[in-house]
Amino acid sequence: MIYLKTNEEIELMYLANQLVGKTLGELAKYIKPGVSTLELDKIAESFIRDNGAQPAFLGYGGFPNSICTSVNEQVVHGIPSNKAILKEGDIISVDCGTVLNGFVGDSAYTFAVGEVDDETQKLLTVTREALYVGINNAVEGKRVGDISASVQEYCEKNGYSVVRELVGHGIGKQMHESPEVPNYGRKGSGSLLREGMCICIEPMINLGKRNVVFEKDGWTVRTKDRRPSAHFEHCIAIQSGSARILSSFSFLEEVLENRHNC
Repeated sequence: MIYLKTNEEIELMYLANQLVGKTLGELAKYIKPGVSTLELDKIAESFIRDNGAQPAFLGYGGFPNSICTSVNEQVVHGIPSNKAILKEGDIISVDCGTVLNGFVGDSAYTFAVGEVDDETQKLLTVTREALYVGINNAVEGKRVGDISASVQEYCEKNGYSVVRELVGHGIGKQMHESPEVPNYGRKGSGSLLREGMCICIEPMINLGKRNVVFEKDGWTVRTKDRRPSAHFEHCIAIQSGSARILSSFSFLEEVLENRHNC
């Protein structure tokens, strides 16, 4: 069952997603060599609660923390730890969710820790670009497969591989609703995109091969060849014409820009 949202519900989802964006912006201030992923988790949880919301991930399916922190070859669902200390040249995907006014916000961004090599930087750039390629195909009257195929085509033509085991998803009062939104597929296939649908598009793209391993902790997914993986996610609402992006990278980008200019 795909739940179409009213304009009022979409406004509430916008608020939840903007708080995710602000949380990622807060975390951007602290992502640097020497910081543990558990420190980031504590900062995120405090920030979310201080803004009147609850962390959507904490306890979800038994997940023990408020954000997912996936470093280098970890694709998604990395568990924050005081043993995971960021170092120069790492990349870290931070996936964050909030519950505010009964609706869920969900977004992810892969940060560079200090300076990363050119090969890794290009992976981040292309994966982020692929997210917007997907969003540009999230048009009322098209189908989920049009999003999926566009992401796959863009990444593969740049020499990267697309993770198959994990997908984007519908979102609303629940974190995961129908439909699933894969990052690979055929144009013209899948669910029809209708006004009021809210979905998360989240390319998970590997520098090496697409094969992944599920770690024994029951959560962390990493690349089998241990080469880096990037992950970017926006929550969007389908409407007539172009999609409305409910989440935001602008808060974190402002922090990163100010740091670059210092």
